[in-house]
Amino acid sequence: MTEKLTPATNNKKLRLITKVLTAAIKLWLKTQLTQVSEIEIEIGASDRQLLSGCIPSVSIFAANAIYQGIHVTRIQLIAENIQINIGSILKGKPLQLLEIVPVVAEMVVEEQDLNNSLSSELLSTALNDVLLKLLPEQGEKSKSISWQEITIDNQLLILYGILPTDSDPTSLEISVGLELLNGQELQLTQIKIKKKKKPILENNSGYHLDLGSDVDLQELTLKSSQILCRGRINVNP
Repeated sequence: MTEKLTPATNNKKLRLITKVLTAAIKLWLKTQLTQVSEIEIEIGASDRQLLSGCIPSVSIFAANAIYQGIHVTRIQLIAENIQINIGSILKGKPLQLLEIVPVVAEMVVEEQDLNNSLSSELLSTALNDVLLKLLPEQGEKSKSISWQEITIDNQLLILYGILPTDSDPTSLEISVGLELLNGQELQLTQIKIKKKKKPILENNSGYHLDLGSDVDLQELTLKSSQILCRGRINVNP
């Protein structure tokens, strides 16, 4: 005898699919994050789209998250045109992205969270790359610098570090502004560098940082004790 599916039965099944899918997305996000204190997910899809594994949009809010050692105060994400392995998810398997997902993001990082991120390889590598661009003569020494503190003051990012030397450790202070040239390029401005509190470099502009083709930033603002970033990134499968 064939079971007749009523609208109520269909609704129950779809609610179950939505519940399973939401749980799978949360689990997938938590595998990407070391820590998160708050996370909210809203799925925007019709019944047919859910069953086909095609999701037009997913809205995600997270607070106090850590990604690869980077502490993020809060972040709002809207992912679009998501293709996932819905059949495998319904069998209890982990979520997998089947295609590149464009994500619109707005992120706030407070100064304290920025300092908590100093031990992360991701941030320290980025800071070392900046140092090498500004002071090429440092060469290999830039990789072993110990970054001590980051402050945000008057729309400037101020970095404090210790350079290893053969004798006494050398203090280093770098002050820079950030100007968005386009979606993929930043320009360092108002550059001032002090070594042992003595000025060794001062330059208003001319140094560019390439963010890569998967990034399209719309805004990067240094406010009082926080960084605000808005733009689009591609999340690869």
